[in-house]
Amino acid sequence: MADVPEEPDAFVSWFEALQDNGPGQNHPLFAWLAETATEGQMRWFLTQEAAGEAGFDDLVAYSQVKLPLGPKLELAGNYWDEMGRGQHRGIHTLLLHELVETMRIAPEIDTTVWESLALANAMTAMATTRRYAWLSVGALGVVELTAPWRCVHVSAGLKRLGYGQRERLYYDLHSHIDVKHSQTWNENALKPLVEEDPRRAKAIAEGALIRMRCAERCFDRYAELLEDGAEIY
Repeated sequence: MADVPEEPDAFVSWFEALQDNGPGQNHPLFAWLAETATEGQMRWFLTQEAAGEAGFDDLVAYSQVKLPLGPKLELAGNYWDEMGRGQHRGIHTLLLHELVETMRIAPEIDTTVWESLALANAMTAMATTRRYAWLSVGALGVVELTAPWRCVHVSAGLKRLGYGQRERLYYDLHSHIDVKHSQTWNENALKPLVEEDPRRAKAIAEGALIRMRCAERCFDRYAELLEDGAEIY
C-alpha cells in the first residue's frame, strides 16, 4: 500500500493498472471455462458463482449513503443501470436468476465453498459499514474494471455448450456495459474523491485489493475442485 499514489490522475492510472497486474487477473480458469469445461463443470461453476453473489445493486445502494454529490450521482447512475433502467426484464440480478433456472441449478450456502462465501461477506461488510465506505467504493469499482474479461470467457463457454442469447445475456451485458461503467466510475467517483481528500486513495485501493484477493482465492479453489472432478448433472 505504500506505493499507492495520492495525486488524483496518478491514482486513477494506478487503479486502472489493476486490470492487468492485480491479484487473480488473467486466471487460467476462465480460458478453460471458455474452451474446455463440460456442461456439468460449467453448471458447478455457476452454482458457486450464484451462491456467492452479494447483489451488486444493493451494494451500490448501501455504498452511496452520504457520499459527496458528484460520486453519489455516479453511483446512482450505476444503480439505475443495474436495475434495468426501470424495466423488470432488464434487472441484472434477475438475468442471473433466469440463467440459474434455465440450467436447473440450486445455489445453497451448505454446498458453496468458503472462499465464495468469504467474497460475498467481504463485499457486504464494506458496503454496510460506514467506516469502510471508501473501501467499498474501491471494491465495487474494481469489479466494474475487471468483470468484462471474465464475462467474455464465461459467455463463450455457455455459447459453446449450446446456450442461447437470452441465457447468456447476463454475461454478455456485463462484458460490454461494465467497460463504460468502469470508465465513468473512475472519472466521476474515484478521481473527485481523491481530489477532495488524498488520504482516501489508500482506503479505496485497500478495498479494491481485498476484493481481488478474495476473488483470486475463489478462482484457485474452483480450478482445484474442477480438476478433481467437481460437476453437477
